[in-house]
Amino acid sequence: MSRWPPLDCSDVKKALKRLDFEPRPQKGTSHEQWVKRVDGKLYKVTVDCPKAQFSLTLIDSMAAQAGISRRAFYQAADKKKKWTWLWR
Repeated sequence: MSRWPPLDCSDVKKALKRLDFEPRPQKGTSHEQWVKRVDGKLYKVTVDCPKAQFSLTLIDSMAAQAGISRRAFYQAADKKKKWTWLWR
């Protein structure tokens, strides 16, 4: 078992909001696009909310699209400090 807890769709969306990403309007697809500009560079994260929790592979992909590490992505998702043992 991984030391990283699984994330669900609401965790991912909350993390993206805390990282100052904004959702783009959806255009007939289940995939959501979240965007942010930093120093003229566009970061675009694609989120397809599954019925199950996200795999670490997908979490790593979303973190890379956001230009941050897995750890930083989890820290943004951890507003309630329920995973403090990860930061030790």
